[in-house]
Amino acid sequence: MAKTKTTYTEISITDFLDSYVDNEQKKADSLQLIELMKEWSDSEPKMWGPSIIGFGNYHYKYESGHEGDAPVIGFSPRKAAFSLYIYSDTEKSKLLLPDLGKFKMSKACIYVKKLSDIDVSVLRELCLESIKYISEHHECSCRAK
Repeated sequence: MAKTKTTYTEISITDFLDSYVDNEQKKADSLQLIELMKEWSDSEPKMWGPSIIGFGNYHYKYESGHEGDAPVIGFSPRKAAFSLYIYSDTEKSKLLLPDLGKFKMSKACIYVKKLSDIDVSVLRELCLESIKYISEHHECSCRAK
């Protein structure tokens, strides 16, 4: 079975941002996202894999037998856009999405160019909904809060 690449690492978030993010606006947005997600998750930021800043952790196991650990919420300041790992496929999340602002989406990842393109209050609600969903369906650090 393949080993998951998204595992907790000891990389410093400051070092990561300084070496990976070369755009000052993206760096400022990253720092703001860190503060917001830290507050919303009540968890300290940690690096997951080479480029994901995550908050909290949970254990998942698929019917296929594949299992692992992942951050409860998180993001990556990729070159083209931020990848926001904050979405759970719930009715409330589906209702919130139209009010988020300018974004693209894959199955469970939301892509935004810059923080000013979205409504941060809607982002907060999406994060809180995802934290709630994960705490109800998985063993996670968010249950202890």
